[in-house]
Amino acid sequence: MRLARVLALVLLLSPVAVFAEQPTFQEIEESLTCQCGCGLTVHSCNHLQCPSAIPLRQELREQLALDKGRDGVLAHFAEKYGEKILSSPTTTGFNLAAWVTPFVALFLGAGFVVFTLLRWRRSPRRPQPPVAVPSPPEAGAASPYEKVLERELREFE
Repeated sequence: MRLARVLALVLLLSPVAVFAEQPTFQEIEESLTCQCGCGLTVHSCNHLQCPSAIPLRQELREQLALDKGRDGVLAHFAEKYGEKILSSPTTTGFNLAAWVTPFVALFLGAGFVVFTLLRWRRSPRRPQPPVAVPSPPEAGAASPYEKVLERELREFE
């Protein structure tokens, strides 16, 4: 009974596996960047008579006719045009930093915010020393500022 279930599962998944191995033309087009300067993928390039997308599509059809897999076709284009033709960086070598750096920066930023908030929350509130309130001047005594003001008002008139 268990063997029958395993065989049924293998039979059900085998067409999916075969289908998944054969890349579609559109999938590979979306994996390549158009070289005309538009910054779009070969599939999305909207220039009429694009001098880059049209020959790349033709070359892509030729590569798919040779029954190369997705990786083989992308490796052919990367070898011929350089890694700049790939719409996403590879996950090997220095390009791994392009994938990892944003997540590391986000993690460090979140850690800094949490650390700072916890530090602010845990810090003891120190009592403020009492502020000495100046005593009001006596009724008949004039402050030094009032004397200066009176003198300047006399000179102004």
